[in-house]
Amino acid sequence: MLLKTTGVIIFKSARKSKWGLGIWKPINVACCMSSHSNPFGVNLSETKPAGETPTNDRKMRGLPKKLPIAGVNHVIVVASGKGGVGKSTTAVNLALALSQIDQSCKVGILDADIYGPSIPTLMNLSGQPELNHQKLMIPLVNFGIKCMSMGFLVDEKSAIVWRGLMVMSAVQKLLREVLWGPLDYLIIDMPPGTGDVQLSISQNVPISGSVIVTTPQDLALLDARRAIDMFSQVNVPNLGIIENMSVFLCPKCGHQEHIFGEDGGKNIAKEMGSEILGEIPLNRSLCQTSDSGQPIVITQPDSPLSQIYKSIALKVIKKLEDQGKHLS
Repeated sequence: MLLKTTGVIIFKSARKSKWGLGIWKPINVACCMSSHSNPFGVNLSETKPAGETPTNDRKMRGLPKKLPIAGVNHVIVVASGKGGVGKSTTAVNLALALSQIDQSCKVGILDADIYGPSIPTLMNLSGQPELNHQKLMIPLVNFGIKCMSMGFLVDEKSAIVWRGLMVMSAVQKLLREVLWGPLDYLIIDMPPGTGDVQLSISQNVPISGSVIVTTPQDLALLDARRAIDMFSQVNVPNLGIIENMSVFLCPKCGHQEHIFGEDGGKNIAKEMGSEILGEIPLNRSLCQTSDSGQPIVITQPDSPLSQIYKSIALKVIKKLEDQGKHLS
């Protein structure tokens, strides 16, 4: 049955999806070319109950109540203002470094980039998640890391052409309808920019801190400033900055070349009252291991690059410990 609304066509499915994510399937007119218009079964007709009265300060300001993710101790967002700076590769290797520092440490990765999910490739995972008896999606696991991504739910070659409301609903389901716990750390790989996804997650989930990834290039630094400022405005602590592609080392002669500029990360850290967690050189093996789904922290654990990631992970742990002492 088709129901017409302004700018939207809604049809009612006769059965639920495999994940039991509802029977109403709204499709924006702009989305009709997609072969996976709404795998989550998002109900766009949900509205706020009439006459609802705000009961606390967050509601008075129109903000939702922050609810922890069940079984998750720390949520760390890895973000950048600009795409193409190596944020997802950094998020994956940071997660793996955290798990290697302490073998008992349980770590997960949430791929919040709905339009361009990278975690399936970087973590060498494919297939659809199963449901448990509570109808929660069970994360896929590789290298001991729990992973969830929109890339597991749609065809990898299909474009996801959604408006903001459907994206926000999908993000909420990836946060709340996945069996994440127990986890010591949930790393959220944010999409580029400072838009709806960043704001929604920051306002709905208690976040322990943000890690900003940038390159030394002026354009990337400009957007990194915006990312730090955005998280500051929503009261998310900044754990530090990672400067990716900081320098190119010639594999033959050892000559150093600052292709994208020099000391950009240090300068912005000083300007924004943050610190540099680590500087990662431009390296061909890092690219190759990432593209093949065999992260360098796993395949070359003793390499200089892996040691940089582990050093970053140790600094992140120390930062979180210091936060805990301050709060207590």
